Amino acid sequence: MAITAKQVKELRDKTGAGIMDAKEALTETDGNMEKAIAFLREKGMKTYEKKSGRSASEGLVVSYIHPGDRIGVLLEVNCETDFVARTEAFQGLTRELAMQVAATSPQYVSRGEVSTEDLDRERQILINQAKNEGKPEAVIEKIVEGRMRKFYEERCLLDQPYIRDDKKSVETLIKEAVATLGERIVVRRFARYSLGQNSTTAEMTITSDADSE
Repeated sequence: MAITAKQVKELRDKTGAGIMDAKEALTETDGNMEKAIAFLREKGMKTYEKKSGRSASEGLVVSYIHPGDRIGVLLEVNCETDFVARTEAFQGLTRELAMQVAATSPQYVSRGEVSTEDLDRERQILINQAKNEGKPEAVIEKIVEGRMRKFYEERCLLDQPYIRDDKKSVETLIKEAVATLGERIVVRRFARYSLGQNSTTAEMTITSDADSE
């Protein structure tokens, strides 16, 4: 079937894809918009690693107030171009991430932010727990590694199970968005406020754009 300019524009507005990529996706899926979005995602996931060194200096700062007005979140998410930042897909992703922070109260964006001191302290606590439970010395290290994964899932945003689908992590959710939008996406920082409690803030440690995800 013939693909119209209107269809191409609609797909670009939804995903941020380039003109030729959008046209190819629609052609391959006979103009089906949902299938075309999936096609772009599948195609993009194959090139995700190639995007990790590209600069991400555009994006959005979004706010989210949880119903009841007792929890609020400010979140900065970066991408490569203002065009993608204004797409429905990118804005939808930022809303989902803000809701994730509100619901799960992470302390860090990623594992790389956790200090060596905090990791050593947590690991020693877990070792002592395993010993107190009478676990054999030969398996304590394996047990501790498993429990450290749980530590990361509870405290690091990218490691957390996505609140709408706990079979995927937040990092996987972002990778899917990268595949669809065709640009690098970085969660830069967030602040979570809960009425009557101290705020939680986290910021991605940036040495250069090529070093961060």
